[in-house]
Amino acid sequence: MFPAAEKVGALLNYPFGRTAPQAEAALPPDESPSKEETSLNPFEIKKVKYADLPQAAAIHSVSWQASHQAICSEAFLSIHTPEHQKKYLEQAMENGAGFYMLSVKGKPVGIVSVHKSLIENLYVLPEEQNRGYGTRLLRHAIEKCDQAPTLWILEKNEGARRLYERTGFRMTGRMHTLSDTIAECEMRLG
Repeated sequence: MFPAAEKVGALLNYPFGRTAPQAEAALPPDESPSKEETSLNPFEIKKVKYADLPQAAAIHSVSWQASHQAICSEAFLSIHTPEHQKKYLEQAMENGAGFYMLSVKGKPVGIVSVHKSLIENLYVLPEEQNRGYGTRLLRHAIEKCDQAPTLWILEKNEGARRLYERTGFRMTGRMHTLSDTIAECEMRLG
């Protein structure tokens, strides 16, 4: 279990690794899906507001730790707590990024951000991956872009690269070296 897992469960209002109870009653009346909408479409993607940041940060924290565990030290991973990620997300929002959270039957499972045409922060809880949620978030983010969508991935993140290539993204050849062993590559849709 990742260092932030217990905090994540508490922030998402369900025990980490278990199915969340229906959260419809916890939503404000103007944001609650109707019973009909919920039964017809168990997926909901909504824009993250400041009040949603603790849940978004919890998803970001545990998902980031899981996706970076093979390339980062335990000490570096442990810094990325929900509180740390909340500050990161707040700063990104203040700089103009729009964040979107995907919930399934009331359980928040993933996030993504868009700033102009740059897609970032696509994270799905580890136990919820390989169910199409990342693809749904990516397609939603593409619709929010004001020009040809671009994104950056870690060079060694083959799973992310496959997801993006299936959606039509291609490597541009641009790279950023982050350290002696880590680089990220730019991809563009089209």
